[in-house]
Amino acid sequence: MMAGVHASEAVSGHLLNPTIAASPAQDSTQIAGLNNNDATVLPPTGTRAYLDISAAAFAHGHPVYGAEGVYTNGRYMDHGSPRTGSSSRDNSAERSHGGVNTPCGIMKDGSKQRQVRQKKTVSFSSMPNDRKINSTAACMAFMMEGCEMKKVRSNSRMYNRYFLLDPDMHWLRWEPSKKDSEKAKLEIKSIKEVRLGKKTPVLRSNGLSDQFPEECAFSIIYGDNYESLDLVASTADVVSTWVMGLRYLVSYGRHTVDVVEPSQPSLRTSWIGSVFELADMERNGHIDLFRATQIIRGLNPGMKESRIELKFKELQKAKDQYGEDIDMETFVEAYCELCTRPEIFFLLVQFSSNKEYLDSKDLMLFVEVEQGMEGVTEDMCRCIVQKYEPSAEGREKASLSIDGFTHYLLSSECHIFDPQHKRVCQDMSQPLSHYYINSSHNASLLEDHFWGSSDISSYIRALKMGCRSLEVIVWDGPDNEPVVYVGNSVASQLALCKVLDIINQYAFESSEYPLILCLVTHCCIPQQRVMAQHMKKILGDKLYLDAPSSEDHYLPSPEELKGKILLKGKRLPPNYPESEGEVTDEEEGLEMSRRVGADDKDHLNGLGCKRLRLCKELSDLVSLCKSVQFRDFDISKRDQKYWEMCSFNEVDANRFANEFPEDFVCYNKRFLSRVYPTPMRIDASNMNPQDFWKCGCQIVAMNYQTPGLMMDLNLGWFRQNGNCGYVLRPAIMREEVSYFSANARESLPGVSAQLLHIKVISGQNLPKPRGSAAKGDVVEPYIYAEIHGIPADCAEQRTKTVSQNGDNPVFDESFEFQINLPELAVLRFVVLDDDYIGDEFIGQYTIPFECLQPGYRHVPLQSLTGEFLPNCTLFVHVAITNRRGGGKAHKRGLSVRKGKKAREYTSSKTTGIKVVDELFRASTQPLREATDLRENVQNAMVSFKELCGLTPAANMKQCILTVSTWLMNSERALRVTVDLSQAYPTMEAQGPVPELLRKVLNAYDMMIQTSRTLIESADVVYSKLTQAQRAGLDFHVDLHRIGAKEGLKGRKLHKAMESYAWNITVLKAHNHIKRGPTPSFHSLNESLPVVIATLIKHEASPPSRQDTNKDIEGMCDVCFRSHLDVILQD
Repeated sequence: MMAGVHASEAVSGHLLNPTIAASPAQDSTQIAGLNNNDATVLPPTGTRAYLDISAAAFAHGHPVYGAEGVYTNGRYMDHGSPRTGSSSRDNSAERSHGGVNTPCGIMKDGSKQRQVRQKKTVSFSSMPNDRKINSTAACMAFMMEGCEMKKVRSNSRMYNRYFLLDPDMHWLRWEPSKKDSEKAKLEIKSIKEVRLGKKTPVLRSNGLSDQFPEECAFSIIYGDNYESLDLVASTADVVSTWVMGLRYLVSYGRHTVDVVEPSQPSLRTSWIGSVFELADMERNGHIDLFRATQIIRGLNPGMKESRIELKFKELQKAKDQYGEDIDMETFVEAYCELCTRPEIFFLLVQFSSNKEYLDSKDLMLFVEVEQGMEGVTEDMCRCIVQKYEPSAEGREKASLSIDGFTHYLLSSECHIFDPQHKRVCQDMSQPLSHYYINSSHNASLLEDHFWGSSDISSYIRALKMGCRSLEVIVWDGPDNEPVVYVGNSVASQLALCKVLDIINQYAFESSEYPLILCLVTHCCIPQQRVMAQHMKKILGDKLYLDAPSSEDHYLPSPEELKGKILLKGKRLPPNYPESEGEVTDEEEGLEMSRRVGADDKDHLNGLGCKRLRLCKELSDLVSLCKSVQFRDFDISKRDQKYWEMCSFNEVDANRFANEFPEDFVCYNKRFLSRVYPTPMRIDASNMNPQDFWKCGCQIVAMNYQTPGLMMDLNLGWFRQNGNCGYVLRPAIMREEVSYFSANARESLPGVSAQLLHIKVISGQNLPKPRGSAAKGDVVEPYIYAEIHGIPADCAEQRTKTVSQNGDNPVFDESFEFQINLPELAVLRFVVLDDDYIGDEFIGQYTIPFECLQPGYRHVPLQSLTGEFLPNCTLFVHVAITNRRGGGKAHKRGLSVRKGKKAREYTSSKTTGIKVVDELFRASTQPLREATDLRENVQNAMVSFKELCGLTPAANMKQCILTVSTWLMNSERALRVTVDLSQAYPTMEAQGPVPELLRKVLNAYDMMIQTSRTLIESADVVYSKLTQAQRAGLDFHVDLHRIGAKEGLKGRKLHKAMESYAWNITVLKAHNHIKRGPTPSFHSLNESLPVVIATLIKHEASPPSRQDTNKDIEGMCDVCFRSHLDVILQD
């Protein structure tokens, strides 16, 4: 498989159309395949074959059988983490599992990392980790058999009861009970809704909330008064089975008997049966074990052959069948048990209106409500079915089976990474200093500094990975030809001309934006002239040689510098009359004295900087990136030119970041800065780039040859803008007047904090770690979800360990992270093997917060060195909401609402300058008004979501879907009028309704009213805040002079400037009041007609908001009765 290509992407669209080819010398029978236009060809019985599902095979459209028992191009390899060479060193700052020993890092509590271990056991007769619920019939059978669960009462007491479904599927019963047996039951048709998680007041009560995990609780809402039966199961699997089964019963009632005792084969079993018949060339009702195994493996790439064979033998043993022949019944049963992912089947049942498959309307509801997609049409959904549904019957009927749904969710369309960020999507017209720039340190090395070899391929690799800043260290070479290598090492030497040839060839292959070559010159004058000649001859017009304009104040933009190579290095003074002169190489400073020989030490000046001679020809090639020595921030602010840049040792940069974080951020608003690793990192380990990105440092040089956590962060970070090597820095770091402290550990003024809700559901095909010390193939995985960013955001959460299951481990654990600076946050999943010997690395995936897609998503895992592991994924659910109130996120997140008295308002800070302080004090009232308007809307939305039985992470479409379901399932005739004729959609009950529904409609009305107030008041408040901001900015230019006139100096004056910037930032932050309510409210007009029409009048196309306004121009009057008609009238 090509490096950097995800397995599911490489085979997207072909998984459903395999062609199995026999040897040309043998007869074969061509039979109808998985697509109308394709054919499946099986080798004759007895032929030893393999299934090639490599990228090369799929490039031709088909996986192919061959004549060997192993893959040709796509053989499976052990994709664990290599523990050799530099990557295996004990480096506390760069452990593969994510522990970061830096001020911005994550410190793991070792006491929490290990759980009580049970002795490992091996079973030879069955597969206890395979989950048996793979169909609705299996689900019903489980519920009829029953299980023990805890029944939770309103007084917070819990009682153990045995729950089971009656054989006629009309009643849910529990025992033992003090009640009469006829009273300890619940009629299925009285159930209105089944809620997963802690979604009722009883389960959310403080006394119970911490006693059991979210995924082990569910509630049954029943009766016209919407009472709740609250239950806690032993595992998340049991909960999923009951919730899925009960929802199915509620949806289909008496028709569910067709599932338990089907009168005809289902869409899926018909397809699998046809696949078997195609393989049965002798038409004797059997195929051999090897062929059956390869067919299932071909349909499900990544599944182990041994697992499939064991399942066949297990099923045969249960039927007292022995031998190598597999009949159709066993084949279908094995396929369904092995290839059904219960978590996906559970999803399908939730949205299906046609039992065990999704039609185009069901699929449209899913992608809109759960996946957050907009502008979805039925035609788009039919195309999805045609692309991913394996059966011809399903494609013909536009029905997506569980297999097609699984393939769709595994495809690149449901990748966690937002496809919009796979291309350049940011503004590239800002000054160069406003971007983070992907940078390589010691680019010529393949390993560490002392023993690592040099190779020209390292430059190619860095450039192909999107690197836009390369370090080129040049020394005197033989025959007057400069060479490139790292000093004081045994690394081989590379001819400079060959290095430049490679750079010229690959400079703009992966990115068209400017490449910066950081020249470190140790050559004599004659060889410097050779250097200059080579650069002009080889790089030619790509070299940027224009002199900087004294009239400009900022560097040109990446857009303006497309296709150009900039040289960073020393430069002689302008109009220097001599052909050569002396400059100081302060970039390495005192560190250089530790690297150079004794003779060179004599040439160090008093500042510890090496003096060197520089020829004018080489000096003239340096234009926009002239290297200068950094002295302090005040001198730089006064004297440094915008085209001059400083380089900082990692140690010095860390000191500035910790002691002068605000100054460092302000410095980087105008000037480029480069941070390079300390020479103490002789093992070529990497520093944490986040420590310097948070200060605005644009170029953080990384050792690309060393994999690990830090390179994961770097590579993941630069994917967000088409991997072009440039990422626009957060606005708060670019604005001339703004307040930002790199070490903030609380909410930031001017930045809207977010809450990230992550549910880690399951894993697929997790390999044994390459460095594992344990024998066998047993994997005991667990997962860390890590947030890297500013100190206030750094956090991590860990799942439980799943015992002895790397094939399909289920975690079902939810986490919540508060993100105070979303633009700088990175989410990293890391999968580890909980082994006796130690925590072993399996795989990881790193993604910027801004690139996350909401909904149910698959996460492709990468090896330690960055290659994608074939068919190795995590299945997660992602939701992002606005943080409410102040302080850290509460365990219940947004459900904790604050009234006006408890509300925290951002206040202005005193500068000590009277006229300025009076101005900011006058803005206090509009600031409070803006806060109240936004908080009132958010409170109302949270209240509405909670009454709907949903989490704060739910969207409006999910809420409307829930209310519509309640109304449809009501035994009484309920009438609710939906008015879409105005800008504010309303819902109003016509006649008596149950108490809960009345509360929900009141909460909806409150949400609409607060949103309306916000919209109508926004202009006035915005005007007041804008005027205050403009008036405040008028003081910016003369603030130092005014402060000095007021008697402020030194630290007091500096503090006044900080307070001033804080106040301006706070005023800017509330300008978003102009944008009105959240996107959830703006999608409401679309949600109401689409969701209601899709649910209630399934055979009709749902009207859009535009159609409703155009055709109806009045009221959408929705009558919920037994037949659920939709009446649209003017």
